[in-house]
Amino acid sequence: MNLEQNFFDTTKIFKGLNPEQKKAVNHLDGPLLIMAGAGSGKTRVLTCRIANLIAQGISPYNILAITFTNKAANEMKSRAENLIGAPARNIILSTFHSFCAHLLRREIEVTGKFNKNFTICDAGGSKTLIKQCINELSLDENFYSNVNLKISDFKNNLIDPEHCLEVHFTNYRAHAVNIREIYALYQKKLRENNLLDFDDLIFVTVKIFRKHPDILDKYQERFRYISVDEYQDTNVAQYVLTKLLAAKYKNLCVVGDADQSIYGWRGADMRNILNFEEDYPKARVILLEQNYRSTKTILNAANAVIQNNFDRKPKNLWTENESGEKIKFLRCENDKMEAAVVAREIQRLVAYENFSYNDIALLYRTNAQSRMFEETFMQREIPYIIVGGLKFYDRKEIKDIVAYLHVIANPRDNFHLMRIINTPRRGLGATNLNRLAEFADSQGLSILELVADNKLLAQVEGLNPRFRTSIKNFASMMLSFTESAENFSVDKLITAVLDESGYLEMIQYDRDNGKSDNISREENLGAFIDSAKEFAELHPGETLEDFLNHVALITDLDAVEENDSRVKLMTVHAAKGLEFPAVFVVGMEEKLFPHANALNNDKELEEERRACYVAFTRAEKKLYITAADKRMFFGQIREQEVSRFVGEIPAACLSGNISAPQKKFSPPRQTPTYRAPTAHRPAQMTTPQKKSPVQITVWHVGDQLNHKKFGAGIVTEVKGNVLTVVFSNPTAGVKKLMATVAPINKI
Repeated sequence: MNLEQNFFDTTKIFKGLNPEQKKAVNHLDGPLLIMAGAGSGKTRVLTCRIANLIAQGISPYNILAITFTNKAANEMKSRAENLIGAPARNIILSTFHSFCAHLLRREIEVTGKFNKNFTICDAGGSKTLIKQCINELSLDENFYSNVNLKISDFKNNLIDPEHCLEVHFTNYRAHAVNIREIYALYQKKLRENNLLDFDDLIFVTVKIFRKHPDILDKYQERFRYISVDEYQDTNVAQYVLTKLLAAKYKNLCVVGDADQSIYGWRGADMRNILNFEEDYPKARVILLEQNYRSTKTILNAANAVIQNNFDRKPKNLWTENESGEKIKFLRCENDKMEAAVVAREIQRLVAYENFSYNDIALLYRTNAQSRMFEETFMQREIPYIIVGGLKFYDRKEIKDIVAYLHVIANPRDNFHLMRIINTPRRGLGATNLNRLAEFADSQGLSILELVADNKLLAQVEGLNPRFRTSIKNFASMMLSFTESAENFSVDKLITAVLDESGYLEMIQYDRDNGKSDNISREENLGAFIDSAKEFAELHPGETLEDFLNHVALITDLDAVEENDSRVKLMTVHAAKGLEFPAVFVVGMEEKLFPHANALNNDKELEEERRACYVAFTRAEKKLYITAADKRMFFGQIREQEVSRFVGEIPAACLSGNISAPQKKFSPPRQTPTYRAPTAHRPAQMTTPQKKSPVQITVWHVGDQLNHKKFGAGIVTEVKGNVLTVVFSNPTAGVKKLMATVAPINKI
């Protein structure tokens, strides 16, 4: 039911918006593409547009807004509530995965394969389950170590096991068939345990919409106005889901920036945003080019770099902010000196320029680069945090209790049951557990269902009386929790599980017997109870399943605390969507940033340049770029060339001076091989002696090669310079090779 027209005062909604932002907020009906440059206020525009929809009479019930992190969704809902009050609480504002998880709670039983009490298998659990499948099929675990990525890729492209042989595979047919068998068995195990992995949440939703037009129509009627943030980062499954939902009314607003598309390696397809006008010929396109975040100097540098890409929609960020300081380029002798220089400059900023540690971020291309900085920061007592490191919900004690909750919510879940069935120890030996699991599987039952049936349990041979008593007691406890779960708040349920299972007693026993880490483990469990209580207060009426959805779908960026008084260390990709007063982009060298794997591929090289653009535009006031002349790789010192991206920055934007370190820094060396037509080199640069160009072979999983000694083989894993190769010669088997020194050539 629509609200009364103009019930709300729109003055507050439009206050402070620039002309282009106002156009976007005022566009209500029909397809809309908002190309929003970095720092151009897209979150504000999205929020104001949603508020204006409601102000113009659209019911919040008919509005769906999708963004890529729970943190962003919560921020937008809070802003909308500030603009229009209580009606904003009724908007569905969530991530793709959260939206699909809630939808599937209502609709999944039409598949005939899952029930509504399904639980979500996280990435770690998914890998464990796939490993079990590989072992059951008697396949080489090393050869198929990355098959989880291939399966994820299939699902993100809406390809099921029955059709996966039709794509991607031309050679090594037996290898392809094995992947199909692993995929099929993995799906079977998920169904048997009433589990969905992350990719299934969207994949299964799309399947339901395609097979059940009545259900699709119901949600098309419900969500007549749809907004999708970060549209350039959508994959095929997300694109199809969005198109299906918007097909009836076409009131679809997408927001994004092709220049910030940096997730191609995990399935994101930039063509979704570049081709939006082909999908919706009547779409209106609005460019948001005014940046409110960075100085003119930082923007000029970022613009100059990204303009070297060809696959983009032209735009040019500008700002009314001050020109600001030049970007400081720090050229260091080696990676150890690089870390020392950055540490000293951070200390100087905090001591003399009124910065706090919380204002500073250090961005690198690969996670391995953090080690040297971590060691240096610890020596100099600089507080820091790794964003994307071990998350709170990845700690063992938290995963244990979450596994208890999964089984309570979904008694069919043998996968999580096996994690906690003997934690704390209950005298349930592996041999007897395997007998029990095999018999349950033969009867098409879960372990808890089998144990609850005394007649069937008596038929399981080889179980000793002590085991039977222990497993009955455990099953009775778990089923009792399941029956009473609706009568408990989640925090009370966790407390009961900790007490009655003996888990807390086990932690305390270990603590009292000198295992020092158990003090923090006990504190972590307390924090987990607090998080459940906070969730219940923020989401009254939500169930145990809703809380488990929340836990499963938390991302690294959701865990970034804005007021955490530590320097943030993270990859460039993890920094997407964040901003900091001072940013250090380190390791700006060829083969590092851009990464060596991208150097022979124009498409991947352009994505590396977009990642550089993202890195630069995270900075508000100060931007530092560092490069080392020499860097350690796999135990060998390697001479480094400055990144071509540094050479694309105009001379007027760069400075090589810095006051704190005593070392003299030179500006980047000229590298004529990479001269771009729009780039301007710093006038003070000197040209080094010309070197013969190095021919770089870029390796990918599935590449075929020939080894001088071992013969033909196939690459099954690529980690930096190290290749895992399976040779057709049985005496050679599986070997790890250094790509740059091994006598190999690509076939």
